[in-house]
Amino acid sequence: MATATIFDIQRYSIHDGPGIRTTVFLKGCPLSCRWCHNPEGQFGEPELIFRENRCGRCGACLTVCKHGAISWGSGAPGGTRGPGGAARDQRFHTSTPGGPVTNRTKCVRCGECTKVCFSGARELAGKQMSVAQVMSEVERDIPFYEESGGGVTLSGGEPLAQADFAADVLETSKRRGIHTTLDTCGFAEWSAVDLVRRHVDLFLYDLKLMDDARHRELTGVSNAGIIRNLSELARLGHNIVLRLPVIPSFNDDYESIRQIGAFAATLPHLISVDVLPYHKIGIEKYRRLGKLYSLAGLPLPPEEIMAGIAGILAGFGLAVNRRTRAD
Repeated sequence: MATATIFDIQRYSIHDGPGIRTTVFLKGCPLSCRWCHNPEGQFGEPELIFRENRCGRCGACLTVCKHGAISWGSGAPGGTRGPGGAARDQRFHTSTPGGPVTNRTKCVRCGECTKVCFSGARELAGKQMSVAQVMSEVERDIPFYEESGGGVTLSGGEPLAQADFAADVLETSKRRGIHTTLDTCGFAEWSAVDLVRRHVDLFLYDLKLMDDARHRELTGVSNAGIIRNLSELARLGHNIVLRLPVIPSFNDDYESIRQIGAFAATLPHLISVDVLPYHKIGIEKYRRLGKLYSLAGLPLPPEEIMAGIAGILAGFGLAVNRRTRAD
């Protein structure tokens, strides 16, 4: 039976498609967007999450770690001083003041420390689940789907990175009368898109930039395939909502917006463009993963900029929805 690495299943979601939805988050993403608010979804394998405020300093994690990845801190603030008092790199060490220090370069993510952490400070983001296990969670909310016009949404990470599994969940959901939505960045071979598309009622499709060089700089990949897949889905008659995350100093200039608007206006069956302002909800997640967040000082987009962007897009005859959060 097919399995996939899932890092979260969020019930009663209202931001990931119509109605009340169950959103299944698949791990792994080919993009490396600096503003990503789901960093636990970027890497395809399970990762250790450490919530410092929950740590009881009991030391149980040290006793079960067979890889020497956990040790007692020196008692200095953050417990992150190395030999000779040199500061340790926060990308590779996670600590509690006066408590355990985790060296993530030694951690093999076996999860043994999470099993003995009764305070819930340690957990693994990501576990293998079968289609049947995912569907068991999804079907619990069928009464809410029926009342609200909701359903299941596959998100991530990037669900097309585990396309076979995604297709199985979507096909099973369709057979059971559940509305299906795919939240995607669109970066995949067409064969993966083609595999899932016939089981998708609605695509939530990210479009960040039209300029390829700039897209490579900000996400690590070309947008050529993203645009090509989007154009083909539209040509084939699929229902699509474009999602535009507005990131100050990255893609909030009006020329970039005009390029997106001109292209979006050529797409048949486009329902709307959702304009999503940058937010800082994900910053704490980076710290829990022992990762650096390079945009901590980036301001939120001002109201006048968001209004201007919506106006430019509407000027191309597009239906525009201004959301309160970015994806």
